[in-house]
Amino acid sequence: MLRIHFTDADLARTRVAIAPDPLWEICASLHRFQTRRGRWAYADWHRGARARLQATAFTRTLRTLLLPLVPRAAYFPDFLTPPEATEGLDAGLEAILATPQRRVLDEVGILSRTSGAPSWAPRLAEPGLRKELVQALRTYYDMVIAPYSDHVQARIEAERSARARGVLDGGVEGILQNLGPDLRWQRPVLHAVYPEDRDLYLNGRGLLLVPSYFCWGNPVTFGDTTLDPVLIYSLSHEPHHTALPGDLGSGASLGALLGRTRAAALRAVSTGATTGELARATGVSASSASQHATALRDAGLIVSHRHAASVLHTLTPLGAALLRANAPASR
Repeated sequence: MLRIHFTDADLARTRVAIAPDPLWEICASLHRFQTRRGRWAYADWHRGARARLQATAFTRTLRTLLLPLVPRAAYFPDFLTPPEATEGLDAGLEAILATPQRRVLDEVGILSRTSGAPSWAPRLAEPGLRKELVQALRTYYDMVIAPYSDHVQARIEAERSARARGVLDGGVEGILQNLGPDLRWQRPVLHAVYPEDRDLYLNGRGLLLVPSYFCWGNPVTFGDTTLDPVLIYSLSHEPHHTALPGDLGSGASLGALLGRTRAAALRAVSTGATTGELARATGVSASSASQHATALRDAGLIVSHRHAASVLHTLTPLGAALLRANAPASR
């Protein structure tokens, strides 16, 4: 069990990441190759990723370089997920290259003692092997993460919408409620299922919550408690529809494509909407709004997630593209 202890100052400084963290997503996706747990939620991704890796003969690098450094265990080196990655992949990789040698050796030593490190791991303190690692991470991201980035971003935006509603409904503490079955808020402590028993005292630093598409099961945080606190947690996953083919910019109005009421529902979902809000926005009953939401969901235009006692609807990348393609032209 991980217990994260908050003060009032920590609550005021708690926030949700604005975008997927590319290096945390790399590490979490590497865990997906090491277990069949939750495989159903990533089935399409897993098939496509394996095919691309095999087609480029990258599987050897994956097996001999990346997977040994990021075992699905209680620890992997913190320097692989620097906070600079919130500014993008390039910034994160530059931070890995700039990590002091002493820190690299210390964290490789922890990996060796806890999970077992490959014999070559201490050489990561040298610039040559670390440059090779960074290049491998970039190649892996381009092949395995980037093709799915629109879908991942849409899911993160849906989660941020849910957290924002939590603040409106329950104040700042509303962010920490309903984060999933592995997280429980009991003021002033956030309890998380974790592979080891730990206490993390924020001491006024606040907490950055990083929703992760590829994280499955228990949340993840830094091993080094002196680093700025972050908590990587899993999104809820449901079977999703594959994006529909076709030209979205046909010139037909959205109302002609979907019908006036359903088009209004899709527009209402653009900023996130519950079923009740859809009903008010479209002027129909709650049951009719639910039927319209089902039709839009079946068409792959929206996703729906349970949020407290309501169901929150948000756009998929396909739904967002349809709205953009049919937006009135700027003067």
